[in-house]
Amino acid sequence: MKCFIGLGNPGKQYEMNRHNVGFMAIDRFAAKWGITSFQNKSKGLLGEGMVNGTKVYLLKPMTYMNLSGESMRAFLDFYKAKLEDVTIVYDDMDTSFGQIRLRYQGSPGGHNGIKSIIQHAGTQSFNRIRVGVNRPAPGYNIADYVLSNFSKDEMKSIDEVLDLTCEAMLFSLSESFEKTMAKFNK
Repeated sequence: MKCFIGLGNPGKQYEMNRHNVGFMAIDRFAAKWGITSFQNKSKGLLGEGMVNGTKVYLLKPMTYMNLSGESMRAFLDFYKAKLEDVTIVYDDMDTSFGQIRLRYQGSPGGHNGIKSIIQHAGTQSFNRIRVGVNRPAPGYNIADYVLSNFSKDEMKSIDEVLDLTCEAMLFSLSESFEKTMAKFNK
């Protein structure tokens, strides 16, 4: 069993925000693998299905970003899941748009969703796929930036970014996270 938790904020007004790229990746993966039914469970929207013989859970926390860890913890406790079977997918300003970076430990780097995940996991060691959203121009408020929609130029290639993220998610189902990092960290 594997679980991918995509971070984002619930609500129409946040749908195309940079901060919601985790939700976008979960939705893309679900569409590719025919996971069509999401239920209100674990303080989030939870989908499940079989992907190449592996039971996969897809979780979009509905707690708002800053409390994402509550949803992860509810999932882990209810399903008696192990943290090493979970991968967090989220936006990262220190990664260039169009790229993804995989890590299995590290600080939150100012990301409140990851702060919450660390708090509820009790460790900074867990699998993560960071989807690049670039940094804002100097002087631009960071909260305003991540809560703004992708630019028109970025929207032209967002599908490629989401497809790349889904490829990494799929690869990690059959290979170790170390091998997945080696393949996708460029």
